[in-house]
Amino acid sequence: MANRYSFGGDEHLFVECSDEMSMEAFFKSLSMTSAIRDSAIKGVTEICPANASFQVKFDPDVIHPDDLLKEVQAIEGAAGSAAPLIKTRIVEIPVYYADPWTHETLMRFRERHQDPSGSDLDYAARINHYGGVDDFVAAHSGSPWFVSMVGFVAGLPFMYQMVERQRQIEVPKYLRPRTDTPKLTIGHGGCFGCIYSVRGAGGYQMFGITPMPIFDPTQTTSYLRDFMVFFRPGDIVKFAPIGREAYDQAVEDVERGRFAPPIREVEFDLTEFQQDIPAYNARLEGALHGH
Repeated sequence: MANRYSFGGDEHLFVECSDEMSMEAFFKSLSMTSAIRDSAIKGVTEICPANASFQVKFDPDVIHPDDLLKEVQAIEGAAGSAAPLIKTRIVEIPVYYADPWTHETLMRFRERHQDPSGSDLDYAARINHYGGVDDFVAAHSGSPWFVSMVGFVAGLPFMYQMVERQRQIEVPKYLRPRTDTPKLTIGHGGCFGCIYSVRGAGGYQMFGITPMPIFDPTQTTSYLRDFMVFFRPGDIVKFAPIGREAYDQAVEDVERGRFAPPIREVEFDLTEFQQDIPAYNARLEGALHGH
């Protein structure tokens, strides 16, 4: 995968790592942006990683565009020879699947959906060839997800399921966007999962809701006092199905400042992951729970 470079206006360098979504492309984008950040190039003011690309904002009065391009290309060469290994973290996110709030919303927008007679979970289960919603939820929550990008809406993570390509869940977005989506909805569109950080318009299929805030501009949530956005590119997410009672308890714990999501620091090695994906995922889940 050779990077493709282009300038956008006077202050932005756009780098496309691949024209296909894949763990390799995401990892390359993440590795490159991390290396550029560590290099502290004079004149670079912002670095924004995306799913299979990234953008570098710079001050042309401090560094000439041609010089910046040479610096980034040199970093590409060094990053390409390094082991595909990053230090990151894995977090468990509780999910109340088929909850009443997303169900009420999806029922209000059925005329915009591919299958007006069923729920989003029913539709996703059927087109992904699962026997029913329970089997689909088991698949959705059974393997971890890699956060490839954070943005579009403040703090919203785009996540790619860490399974073999042929097993990845794929569901199209609504035929027409909704004007409402509950805050903290677990959604899916195309090959990407997401968590809606705030309430607003949307088009991803809605599978459930989490009680765990991921964006807090007031920084009063117990685990968001240092930074208002929870997710970082490279984070690994493991969904944990919960019922209504556990959901209500978690909401109360959040409000009382005592909710503490399981988070563990881990190393992620792309080469080892690709050699035996199920075994690697099992080790990650073991690390999450201290095994």
